[in-house]
Amino acid sequence: MAKAPSVITKTALRRLMKVEGDANIVAADAITALQEYLQDLAVDITKKALALTKHAKRKTITKSDIKLSI
Repeated sequence: MAKAPSVITKTALRRLMKVEGDANIVAADAITALQEYLQDLAVDITKKALALTKHAKRKTITKSDIKLSI
């Protein structure tokens, strides 16, 4: 089965790694690995936050749901 398209862009990650992480040179496979990890992490956090939201009988995931999920 094909993997879903990336939501977090490689360009944004490269910029983040260079500007915020002070990395001068970043390999393409390093960006891809980080991209996959962050997307998986985001999905896991979202699922946990959704469970908290449903438990509270709400439909909207809030900032506090995300913080509790992390």
